Amino acid sequence: MSRVHDNGYPWDTIFHTRFNNIVQNSLPWFLLQWMTEQKMNQWFNHENYGLMPRNRSLMKEPVFNDDLPSRILCGAVTVKPLVKEFTENSAIFEDGTVEENVDVVIFATGYSIVFPFLEESVIKVEDNRVPLYKHVFPPHLEKPTMAVIGLIQPLGPIMPTSELQARWATRVFKGLSVLPPESTMVADTVRRNEKRIKWFGTSRSQSIQTDFIEYLDELAIGSGVKPDLFLLLLKDPKLALTVFFGPCSPFQFRLVGPGKWAGARNAILTQTERIIKPTKTRIVNKGSNHLLISLLKILAVLALFVAIYLSLSQH
Repeated sequence: MSRVHDNGYPWDTIFHTRFNNIVQNSLPWFLLQWMTEQKMNQWFNHENYGLMPRNRSLMKEPVFNDDLPSRILCGAVTVKPLVKEFTENSAIFEDGTVEENVDVVIFATGYSIVFPFLEESVIKVEDNRVPLYKHVFPPHLEKPTMAVIGLIQPLGPIMPTSELQARWATRVFKGLSVLPPESTMVADTVRRNEKRIKWFGTSRSQSIQTDFIEYLDELAIGSGVKPDLFLLLLKDPKLALTVFFGPCSPFQFRLVGPGKWAGARNAILTQTERIIKPTKTRIVNKGSNHLLISLLKILAVLALFVAIYLSLSQH
């Protein structure tokens, strides 16, 4: 995928919205998979470039590289199947082709999760994953005095994820938030792992993979900082709509609760303008159809809500 998404905005500011998250979770798996492939193939047909994953039924963490397609098109990069074997100075691939006089081989094998400084009674690694409650707390400790921050691979940026993990952990350490019984925490780790396998498979590289917005909200609930969209809609409709349809940025978790920031509202309402501002080194007049396009988008959203409501009412 390209980092540059719809209307030139960074991909995550368009993809990671609460509205998109609800739509994705409401769609049947096969339809979600088809829509994802269609969107990714708008830039270039991955099958034509040999970049279609083998197991297309699983979610994959996308590779963001704006140069790769053009390098393949120009012949600077050649996509090959898996390596069958190596000789002294060549590589033999599964399709029988051979690359002679190989200078360097780089094994992009990922990482092995280990904690050599801790006993297994504290943290035990199983299948390259650690069964932590909400990816943070070892569930069997007598007291919650240790948290693991950042041992996670979300389908989104790691910084806001780790920040919310840390905010929750410090409140637990201080006794302001209480963890559930051990049995509940263990059951949660089992359920979470089953969901991960269903979505991402059993590959070692996906061992700590998780979704993004849903996980952020889980952490935010633990810290008491998750915004109440319904209440927000009644008090501040403009802000509520921006929170729902706009990028799910860390500012959303500074609106209420511990760590509340007075500037969060303004930061949310102006974030899209500030994101694109560095590119506006030459100011141009907006096209005449700009207002029409915005109106069509609003009508499309309203039509979607009506369709969902009618579908639910029939059931």
